Amino acid sequence: MAKFKEAEARIFKGVCMACNAKNPITATKCRRCGKVGKIRRKNKKKVATASK
Repeated sequence: MAKFKEAEARIFKGVCMACNAKNPITATKCRRCGKVGKIRRKNKKKVATASK
């Protein structure tokens, strides 16, 4: 999906639905607020390709 490995690491993160903190994708509780089960995957924006 991404063009290089570092971009993949930035895309696949977890986001807390309570405080919007970025968390590792394997997290089960938020690193900032401590809520359990409130982690969702970060939305991946699809890049539209320009047609020539």
